[in-house]
Amino acid sequence: MMGSASLPPGRGGADERRLLKLFRALEAADRETLLAFAAFLAAREPSAPAAARAPEPLARPAQESVVAAIRRLSQTYPMLERGPLLGEASSLMSAHLLQGRAAADVIDELEALFARYYAAYRDTFSDDRP
Repeated sequence: MMGSASLPPGRGGADERRLLKLFRALEAADRETLLAFAAFLAAREPSAPAAARAPEPLARPAQESVVAAIRRLSQTYPMLERGPLLGEASSLMSAHLLQGRAAADVIDELEALFARYYAAYRDTFSDDRP
């Protein structure tokens, strides 16, 4: 029996329960076909949004730590790819922790960094792209 068929009953939504019931009713070869099709659908690239998502600004508290600022800015800009952005943000955080740079100065630079990444993100939606 497939690992998926051993899911506990009653968990998930109605569609998931219906799919599991149908899956269990299939012969082994048909189960493999259904799994292959499901894998194909899951691997498809999600459609790109038609327009850039707007930031969800959160107010900057008067006293904020660098870590809290990174969290706040990540919530403000949830649409941004995290990899390179957080690499640069961690460099700024290290400058604060290891080199003693003032938190307010580092947070100002973090806000500029996130705004720069958002501008690049927004530019991907411009009408000029190939």
